[in-house]
Amino acid sequence: MSKVLIIGAGGVGRVVTYKCAMHPEIFSEIMLASRTKAKCDDIAAAVRQDVGYQNIQTAAVDAENVPQLVELIRSFEPKLVIHVALPYQDLTIMDACLETGVHYLDTANYEPKDEAKFEYSWQWAYQDRFRERGITAILGCGFDPGVTSIFTAYAAKHEFDEMHYLDIVDCNGGDHGKAFATNFNPEINIREITQKGRYYENGQWVETEPHEFMKVLNYPNIGARNSYLIYHEELESLVKNYPTLKRARFWMTFGDEYLTHLRVIQNIGMASIEPVVYQGQEIVPLQFLKAVLPDPGDLGENYVGETSIGCRIRGIKDGQEKTYYIWNNCSHQHAYDETNTQGVSYTTGVPATVGAMMLLKGEWGGAGVFNVEEFNPDPFLDQLAKDGLSWQGVSDIDLEL
Repeated sequence: MSKVLIIGAGGVGRVVTYKCAMHPEIFSEIMLASRTKAKCDDIAAAVRQDVGYQNIQTAAVDAENVPQLVELIRSFEPKLVIHVALPYQDLTIMDACLETGVHYLDTANYEPKDEAKFEYSWQWAYQDRFRERGITAILGCGFDPGVTSIFTAYAAKHEFDEMHYLDIVDCNGGDHGKAFATNFNPEINIREITQKGRYYENGQWVETEPHEFMKVLNYPNIGARNSYLIYHEELESLVKNYPTLKRARFWMTFGDEYLTHLRVIQNIGMASIEPVVYQGQEIVPLQFLKAVLPDPGDLGENYVGETSIGCRIRGIKDGQEKTYYIWNNCSHQHAYDETNTQGVSYTTGVPATVGAMMLLKGEWGGAGVFNVEEFNPDPFLDQLAKDGLSWQGVSDIDLEL
């Protein structure tokens, strides 16, 4: 049994807190912290009532302030910090973990505030320091990145001698009833999907215009959806760790109405991250937009439908060409019934909890900085199914890509 510090009190933080509380045999005490303590208090009260878990504390902390983080970690003495706040804060929390000798886990790679760019180089640069300190950093343990990378590791271990073509496909087939809303932090979401696309082919990265390539793909229990090629961070680590890959791409579904709203937002400058002066005060347009859009954490109650996320892979097994599709479908209503959040928060928070369980149980570990596909996928996927995200795999089908 171990103490765990969860940083971040949004939808994902709520799910992680709920799911950790459902495993008191592993998580003996929980500290939930964020900039706004009242949000933590609300989640803690709900967990005490819904789950019956009482060993939960809350705190206010500025996750960009290393001395504050260090003080909180030293006062609570957790074995692991689960970071589910903003990717801007990855490095400061990693710095605090290094100073205190505590393990680290996150769900998204570092992104600087002043540039819509995310890559692993900043966090991979911590490799030697974490190794010398004798602690573990687990990067990208959400769903995508996270489960998609573990699906790929599972396929490499059990289904292929060589993987050649990888397409990660992400469909949200749900309906929240809002004219326009994002399923996780609007600032991060809009920055991610409005930048140029990128995919890996024949040893190099190919850049595309935003939403330049579209294919109609069929998703289990959902049907046909327009799927657009975008860049996503797990591609960077997967092509590094699986050098037989000749091509790796990421596809995400967007509805026509969503894209129309997105184009308007961009055209009028509301997607900009460059500060402007308004009534004598400097504001960032995208941060202001975030303040007026629906809170992703409030979408769950009326959300219907499912998400479907998986990997479509082509390669060689026993000298023969083979295809393999491995995926999970998650019901928004199931997620809300269990944790009072919608499916996108659920599919991020459950894997983060399972990753924490893997480390605390000794299934995953080692000194250094690791992407999740570097660990054994089997115990993780076994536990993932038990904790609400079942998965399926089928061979030798038309991948549509």
